[in-house]
This record gives sequence, C-alpha cells and structure tokens, in this order.
Amino acid sequence: MKNDYPLRFDKKLRQHIYNNIQQFEAKPHKSSGFKHAAVAITIVEADNKKDAAFILTLRSSRLKNHSGQWALPGGQIDKGETPEQTALRELSEEVGLYLNKENLLGRLDDYTTRSGYVITPVVVWGGKNTGFAPNPAEVNSVHRIPFKELLRTDSPILENIPESSHPVLYLPIGSSWIAAPTAAMVYQFREVAIFGKQTRVKNFEQPYFAWK
Repeated sequence: MKNDYPLRFDKKLRQHIYNNIQQFEAKPHKSSGFKHAAVAITIVEADNKKDAAFILTLRSSRLKNHSGQWALPGGQIDKGETPEQTALRELSEEVGLYLNKENLLGRLDDYTTRSGYVITPVVVWGGKNTGFAPNPAEVNSVHRIPFKELLRTDSPILENIPESSHPVLYLPIGSSWIAAPTAAMVYQFREVAIFGKQTRVKNFEQPYFAWK
C-alpha cells in the first residue's frame, strides 16, 4: 500500500482532495437520449475514528432495478435540480445524512451506463462523527470503506468479456468487490482526488448483469 498520500480524516485531507479536483476538468456527457442521475462520493471518518473512508450502500432487495448491489448514494435528477442538489438530496433520503453546499468539493466525469443513464459523480465532505439512518425502502445497509482499500496492490481488477472490446473494471473491497459503474467512479476518485492524476474511465466496461 502506498503511504505517501494523506489518509487521515482531517483538514489536510480535505484541502488535498479539493485542490486535486479543482485542477481536474470534469467532462460531461453531451449525447441525448439518456436519463440523468447523480451520485455522492462522500468522505467520512472510518470506523477507527482516525482514517478517512467513503460511503458505500448495499441496495435493498425490494428495489426493481439493481437490487442487492453495491452502490453510491444517488438517484435520478429531478427537473430543475443540479447534480449537486440531487447528490445532497439522495444522501438525506437514502442514508439520513443532511449536508449543504459548503460540503461540496467538486465533480468527476459523467459516466454512461449500459442501462441508459448518464451519472454525474459529486464529491462531498461528510463531516466527523457521522451517524446514518438508512431508508429500508432503498438501502439494506450503509458501510464506511476505508481509503486504504483503494490503495491495495491488487486493485483494480480488469476482466475481458466476449460481449465488449473494453475490459470490465472491478475494485476489491474487503473480501468482496464492486463493479463498474460504481467501481469506475470510485476508481476515478482514487486517481484524481487522492493521486492527483488526470485519469479518465469512460472506456471501462460494466459486467453483463449491470446492462439491464
């Protein structure tokens, strides 16, 4: 694991992430015919109350689409909303985390899914000692994923599939894994916000089960 990047949940980390995102030119998706959604990549304290983590949810099995899958808090953008407003609204509705525009750090690239969505990832500073109140209609559980999981030597995992000329992107998390599109957006967060790179992820494929 690399140790030359800030991993502690403190003001230094917030400034580091903010600076890197502000130096990154997020690219919007300009084609029509897609539904537009936004997700929140939300930085919070890890369970040890020292290190940084991000929020990942396990979607409710009651949901019609993508039930039981790992996801970032988010949803479809309502008429008149910005992606930032949607991300903050979905954080409150899904996990009971109420934040405002002062917590916004910036955007990453729009990611286009096989299921017909353009997703705008919004990076949010979640604050300390954050408690969650997951909405059981949408969320089965809420998890704090330590940043150190993003720096694993076995991450990312790329897999070729016969249905596409582009590799599917996975990120190992604990003893499990997350797949694109969630993994693609989290991977770009790692590359841009933590490492300060200009990495693009639009060509990473999603596994076949996420195409529906």
